[in-house]
Amino acid sequence: MDRPTALVPLHYVSLGAHGPEDVVPDPQGRVLTGVADGRILRVHHLGDPLAARVEVLAETGGRPLGLELLPDGDLLVCDAERGLLRVSTGDGTVRVLADSVAGEPLRFCSNAVALADGSVYATVSSRRHPLDRWIGDIVEHTGTGRLLRFAPEGGEPEVLLEGLQFANGLAASADGSFLVIAETGRCRLIRYRLTGPGAGRTDSFADDLPGMPDNLWREGPDGPIWVALAGPRVPPLHLLHRTPPAVRRAAARAAVHAPYRPSGTVGVVAVDDQGRTVHHLTRRRSGFRMVTSVCVTGDHLVLGSLREPGVAVCARPAAR
Repeated sequence: MDRPTALVPLHYVSLGAHGPEDVVPDPQGRVLTGVADGRILRVHHLGDPLAARVEVLAETGGRPLGLELLPDGDLLVCDAERGLLRVSTGDGTVRVLADSVAGEPLRFCSNAVALADGSVYATVSSRRHPLDRWIGDIVEHTGTGRLLRFAPEGGEPEVLLEGLQFANGLAASADGSFLVIAETGRCRLIRYRLTGPGAGRTDSFADDLPGMPDNLWREGPDGPIWVALAGPRVPPLHLLHRTPPAVRRAAARAAVHAPYRPSGTVGVVAVDDQGRTVHHLTRRRSGFRMVTSVCVTGDHLVLGSLREPGVAVCARPAAR
């Protein structure tokens, strides 16, 4: 991977709410996000901190995480408590698309992507630890993440993959032939093939990322896939993952009760459809921590965070 360049902060926009975990732009350049109290917000004029304005679109009644804007303007919302939702950005109507899978509640739904044929794919990060104990799953290395498919005609979600290490961000290739899945617990991206001779199989897409990948966002059909790095690699953690399950479970019990302070090193990566790095931006001693999402609007990169009470606006890097 190329030597990283500087992630240049420009300004910060407070939302009056905690934890804008995912950020996605709409065609007008406004940014949508979901926060810890269950609201879906739309932020106007992010490029000007004095003119920025926050609008409430809906309340999910749960905890929204990954967002996917649909062609008709509605929003797919992965809610950690309520499952997969469809939210009208016009009147705020919230409809539950799925709240169970394979006979169990759909919890910790993390990211979703809609394809041209009307099918929706979504990740589940953990079947063992809920969102407020996410660090327990990272430490225990449970491998209980999933990839789900929701057919256009509805019905029960189909489980396509199991055994993923904290399945997280999700994006489709430009031609729709494969999905890219972030495995946070393995610091890597994998490819799930949808078409061709290898359909239904997975292989490596980008290994040994410089941090733990979280949400993914594709910058249009010809642009790269942006990867938020929620934290840098932690070598002692990788050593712990090689220990017996009982040791990891004990460590996880301690981790969920210990104070957690995110690293001051933050970063984002952009990759093309061959898994090659297009951008690697990083900043040390950042005041804005635990970057869980990134998107582009205009000349800016917008960063979201599971922990911060606002979003960070950074300079967009020059094209490469």
